[in-house]
Amino acid sequence: MNPQLRSPASGLETVDLTDPHTFLDVDLADMWRRFRSEEPVFWHRATERGPGFWVISSYEDVVALYRDNKRFTSERGNVLATLLQGEDSASRKMLAVTDGARHREIRNLMLKSFSPRALEPVVAGVHERTRALVAEAVGRGELDFVTDVADHIPINTIGDLMDVPREDREQLVAWNTQTLSRHSADDSEMEEWMARNEILLYFSDLAARRRRHPGDDVISALAAATVDGELLTEDEIVFNCYSLILGGDESSRMSSVGGLIALAENPAQWQALKSGEAGLDSATEEVLRWTTPAMHFGRRALVDVPLRDRTIKAGDVVSLWNSSANFDESVFEDPYAFDLARTPNKHVAFGHGPHFCLGAFLGRVHVNAVLAALRTQVAGIRLTGPPTRLFSNFVNGYSGLPVALTAEPAAEGSAA
Repeated sequence: MNPQLRSPASGLETVDLTDPHTFLDVDLADMWRRFRSEEPVFWHRATERGPGFWVISSYEDVVALYRDNKRFTSERGNVLATLLQGEDSASRKMLAVTDGARHREIRNLMLKSFSPRALEPVVAGVHERTRALVAEAVGRGELDFVTDVADHIPINTIGDLMDVPREDREQLVAWNTQTLSRHSADDSEMEEWMARNEILLYFSDLAARRRRHPGDDVISALAAATVDGELLTEDEIVFNCYSLILGGDESSRMSSVGGLIALAENPAQWQALKSGEAGLDSATEEVLRWTTPAMHFGRRALVDVPLRDRTIKAGDVVSLWNSSANFDESVFEDPYAFDLARTPNKHVAFGHGPHFCLGAFLGRVHVNAVLAALRTQVAGIRLTGPPTRLFSNFVNGYSGLPVALTAEPAAEGSAA
């Protein structure tokens, strides 16, 4: 256990999973072990942030509830921040918080743009862009891996797919980070709300322009799409653009940054990647499991549901903790070992079931491209200062990572 982190005090009832501070100063590995072994179906007390809710921590139960879209709904929210307020303003407008037939219809529309076949031409561009960024980074030597590398990879891919003007993308990254998390406790929740509104206003304007002048991009496809013979509403277009830019950017960035930290702290695994002993595909899956950028998702029970020795009552909020399920000893052998050759690796970093992340393929491409570029262009990784953690109970990630990258001799010329 990291001596700078504390175990939950006398009992799990003292833990506050609504408080972002918990995810900075508690030994999370120890905490989640205790949840899984002592209270896998746990009733979390009410806090100043909202009423009580269920905490589901075992892999088996998390997967079962993700699959169960008959007795649980996403339409009242899918993260604690909105669920505990009672409703999500995007309900039945955004794919992530829409259920039933309309969810299937809109998901099928969007899959046309995000399927592996549709994205095949994009993959080469992601690898090319990532190689160029890493080449610049090793040429610089010391850098902030978040702002100098990771911030520029997924936003430009999703930005190209949505035809977002290049001059607007840096601002969207800043809004994204503020919407899902805060840089520190000094940032206010009002700033999160304002950033969210800025993104919605931005895409409202962009969607209106695409309806007048459609192109070949994802926004134009949404603007022209029909369900049951009717065009999607403006709210549906805007909220789904918002969802795509958040999901397509944040998880890939946080996985890449967390993956670099893990490589720096596990030199044997870095050498396994360099030598080819660990393949890129298995390494990608392990980085996603290890980092688990979205710590939880949530549901609301529609009926009473018995689970283990407890009963979840109709109307109760249920939180499904990916960050616990992905380290469940009953599923993952030696789960707290970072093992790039791990197989099988059926993690739930992208969720599971009907709401499985639409951008999972693209997220894997981004992480794979970063690992491939590091393997071929970087000889050594050294953290030159402590990473700066985001202040969030939802996003597991970093706003800063000072690092020194040493170039491979063959790559030195390409950094010029």
